[in-house]
Amino acid sequence: MRTMHAPNPFKSYRQVATQTAPPGQLVLMLFDGALKSLDCALLGFKCDDFAERNLQVHNNLSRALDIIRELNGSLDMAAGGQLAETLRDLYNYFEQRITESNRKKKPSGIHEIIPMLKELRDAWFTMLAQQGGDLSAATTAEINRLAPARLAV
Repeated sequence: MRTMHAPNPFKSYRQVATQTAPPGQLVLMLFDGALKSLDCALLGFKCDDFAERNLQVHNNLSRALDIIRELNGSLDMAAGGQLAETLRDLYNYFEQRITESNRKKKPSGIHEIIPMLKELRDAWFTMLAQQGGDLSAATTAEINRLAPARLAV
């Protein structure tokens, strides 16, 4: 006899939400997803079982990396000007630190980028809350402030 699995209502809701959300909301969802994956990776570092630890860290960092790459790939470099260039450099830096943390299985890179990613997410949220608020020089200055000095942005 074949068993039927009940549909997961959360998965269905999330799928509908991503298909119907406006682009600005999708970016916010991506930030939230990256942060959640990074938090889950940090929890993985606390696992006692070596295999489980590596699997949880790797899977969650891979998910966060995919999201950062999606954010990076969605930048409109022609229309975005200096802001898009700064974000590209920042996302590339995030990618580098996540990859290093995954390769070395050390959380230092994650601890470094979470606060920066949270500030970007909060700035994006504020902009959306202002209903199309101008992504002005003040926002560009805030993002430049977040960028590590070694990026030379």
